[in-house]
Parts: sequence; structure tokens; C-alpha cells
Amino acid sequence: MARYIFITGGVVSSLGKGLASAALGALLQARGYKVRLRKLDPYLNVDPGTMSPYQHGECFVTDDGAETDLDLGHYERFTGRPANQQDNITTGRIYQDIIAKERRGDYLGGTVQVIPHVTDQIKNFVLSGNENYDFVLVEIGGTVGDIEGLPFFEAIRQLGNDLPRGDAVYVHLTLMPFIPSAGEMKTKPTQHSVKELRSIGIQPDILMVRCDRPIPETEKRKLSLFCNVRESAVIPAYDVQSIYDVPIAYHKEGLDDEVLAAFGLKGAPAPVLDRWEGISKAVANPEGDVKIAIVGKYTVLKDAYKSLIEALVHGGIANRVKVDLEWIESETFEKEDPSPYLEGVHGILVPGGFGERGAEGKIAAAHYARTREIPYFGICFGMQMAVLEAARNLAGIKNANSTEFGPASEPVVGLMTEWTKGNEKETRMADGDLGGTMRLGAYPASLKPGSKIAEIYGQTNISERHRHRYEVNIGYREQLEDCGLIFAGTSPDGVLPETVEIEDHPWFVGVQYHPELKSRPFDPHPLFASFIKAAVAQSRLV
Repeated sequence: MARYIFITGGVVSSLGKGLASAALGALLQARGYKVRLRKLDPYLNVDPGTMSPYQHGECFVTDDGAETDLDLGHYERFTGRPANQQDNITTGRIYQDIIAKERRGDYLGGTVQVIPHVTDQIKNFVLSGNENYDFVLVEIGGTVGDIEGLPFFEAIRQLGNDLPRGDAVYVHLTLMPFIPSAGEMKTKPTQHSVKELRSIGIQPDILMVRCDRPIPETEKRKLSLFCNVRESAVIPAYDVQSIYDVPIAYHKEGLDDEVLAAFGLKGAPAPVLDRWEGISKAVANPEGDVKIAIVGKYTVLKDAYKSLIEALVHGGIANRVKVDLEWIESETFEKEDPSPYLEGVHGILVPGGFGERGAEGKIAAAHYARTREIPYFGICFGMQMAVLEAARNLAGIKNANSTEFGPASEPVVGLMTEWTKGNEKETRMADGDLGGTMRLGAYPASLKPGSKIAEIYGQTNISERHRHRYEVNIGYREQLEDCGLIFAGTSPDGVLPETVEIEDHPWFVGVQYHPELKSRPFDPHPLFASFIKAAVAQSRLV
């Protein structure tokens, strides 16, 4: 029977609950346990799919087509277990389900209330489908005290009583700031956060305290005394050089030992951390470095590209180099010459995005990479902009454009209205709802034998995760291939272009899908490993 670990946060947001949850899951996994991680998000959106990256960072996509919180990316990268639709839920989805039941008459005329109906729905979500796991880690988004989070905190409080005694442990992540003017670390924010948590009936078993320096023993004892936890259960969560140092750092501070002790589990095998130590050493001791320019439209918030950043790190690990990122707002190239910004970079990556803003700047970046023979990697929108650049400047289709930006006389990129998913046809309308209506999740693709991308993958049949509503128009294939832009990968039926490449270029690849979503520190995605390898070769030419 599964045991449950509930991870909450206090004081401020962005302390790293998702990373802490993922690292704890990795430590338990390293001890031989089977783990599952789930995220409860208190916002009213049904999912993050319609939210701006500026609001909530990256929207992570699972194989089964769920648009989820970016923390699920951490869960996958640290445990290797693919997440799915049932690993993330929001207040919006809960209320959507409850209202649908009420409209059907499922409540038999009863008054529908937050308690018990909303809390029961949350509890059912948390408990479902966990038969094959030893531990289920449940992260609650936001911070204790947020009004929208109250039903979630009440639900996990109730679960502490519903589950067999000793089968639920509460971990609370807080901040312990250092006040320079006083020369002291302060425990009061953590005390108040725990007081707030206890006021709604939850006593934390373990405190994880984010700090930038060692906690004095006197302050550790104070936290133990005033927060009613064992002193050994006050776990410092220090800033580290790399996120892949976190599991080792937490183990060193005794987090996994305290969790097992809180469950009363004795004699558990020691964790096997060899691979984490290997990753940590590889990140800390690179044999060189490369500079990659990311030309995007959400560059002011790096969380908008969280999986992309990590996939580039993985590509660096595969080549034993450090990857230095140059962030460039794509609108810059609509006003200025790209040369001063891109001279000296060893690779150019244009990531996904939505809308017309910055599109011409991305086209300019693709043009610079193609004409200067710098490795270019276009992902989703980045592939589409590379195709528009080639259409305009190689194929002579001067009015080539995307219908995403408005009516186009030469719709080289257009809205998908139907496609096949499994054995069923999916259809969409231009004026339909935006939420959950893209081509989402894992789809197969066929790669052209002998192509660059088939060589990179080492096979011709692949499956990758998608998140897009617009697609390169297959009707322009012949014109584009005649000028050197090869459609090297398509959907199995040959209707939807999946990858493009330029044959006589050191490394120029565009993909319609999002390969960054499947990259892992122990298993770097082959496209990122190959892209960084090409950047290493470019660095030797500069």
C-alpha cells in the first residue's frame, strides 16, 4: 500500500517545492522504492495551456497530451517516470467536474459545497491509481495562507486522518533569510508560516529551510522548539551550483533518512547515488564551453524555457562542455542588425512561441544562421520561421507567411483543421476554443533514410511530444526541396511535415515537436547532444 508525502510551502513562492519534491523522489528511488509525484495547483484555470508564459512559466506537455505545470518536467527529469493526465490537477478542473456532476443531477438534489464535495474530489484525485507505488509525493502549489489553496490544505489535512495511522507525512518548505544589517539569520518567517499551517490543522513532520548559509545550532534548536518538530527534522536546503546537485545535498543533510523515520521504516537500503555523483561531476568539471544564442520572445522570464534550458545542459553533459546561454529578445532583430549580437556564438536556437510579435526577428536569426553557416536549431515555431526564411530567400516566395498572423496570399504555414490521433480523426475550427485544442502529446514520425536527422536518432521511426496549432504546408514541399530545404521527417501518412534540414550546412535542423520535453540528465535527447556537438565544432573554427 502506498504511503503519502505532502509537500507544502510558506513565506514566499518560488522557493523550489517542485525541485525539492523531484529530488526527494529521486532519493527514495535510489533506495529501491517505486515513486509517483503529483501536483495540485490552486488556480482556476483548467490547465496552464491558455496561460501566458509570463504568468506561469513553461507549459509542460505529457505523452498523453496533458498541458501541465512546469514542475512535472522536474519530476520526469529526476525520476525518469513519464508523467500523465492524472499527475496534475487544478481548481478549475475540479470545479469543472463538480459542476458537470451537479448539472447531471449526480448529487440527488443535495447542496454542493466546498466541504465535502470539493475536498472529496481532491482526495479522490490524490488516492487514485497508486496501487503499484511505495510512495506518492503530492506537491501543493502556492503558499500556505493563500485563499485559493485552502480547499487543498483541508483535503490533505483530512487525508492525514483517512489514511492508516503513519501513512502520511507532511513536509513544509520555508525561507530563512539573512538580514545583513543585523548580521543574523531570522527564524520568525518560518515560525509564522508553520503557525499558519497548524491553524488549519496540519502539523509538519519535517521542515526544509531554504537558506544561503549554514544555520547556527541555536537557530536550528529554536526552529525545532517553536515549530514543534524534531531538531533532526530541520533540514537546511542550501543554494547549490547545479540543480543536479540537489539530491546529493539533501541526502547529506538527512532528508531521506528523516522521511523514512517519520514513516517508522527501519532498515531501508542505503541510496545508490553513483549516477547523481557522476552527473554532478560532469556539470562541475567541463572540458570546455560553447555559447548558444536563444532568440525568443519570453526571454525576460527564464522559466518560460525551463525544459529547453535543462535539455541544453544535458547536451553539454553529453559532450562534457559547459553551455553558456545568450538570451536575445527576438524583437531586437526587427530593429537592429543581428550581426553584433550573434557574432561569436557557436549555435543559434529559436524556440517555440505564439503570435506575430517577434516573428520577423526569429526569421532574421534563421537567415543569419543559414548564411553564416552557424549551427541552427528551430523548435516548433522556430522551425516554421526557418521555413518562411527559406521560402522567401531561397525559393523566391516573397509573400510567404503564416496564417497565424492573419490572411496570407502564400500560406506556407497554416492552421491545422484535422489530423489523425491513433485511429481517430481530430478536427478543429479557426474560431473554436483555445484551451486543449492544439495537437498535443506524443505522435509518431517517419524519418527519411540517410537524412541528417535519421542519422542523429539512429532510426527512422520516432515518437515525440507536440504542442502546436499551425503546421508547415506540405503543398510547398517540392518548391522548398528544390532549393535545398529537405522535408526529412513527416507524419506516417506523409501529410504533416515534422522536420526540415539543409543538406549543405554544418547543422541546420528544424522540428515541429518539442524534443526538450523528453531529455533527461542521464539520457540526453539525441538532437540536443548533436546540436551541442556541432556547436563544439563551430567553437574550434571561431
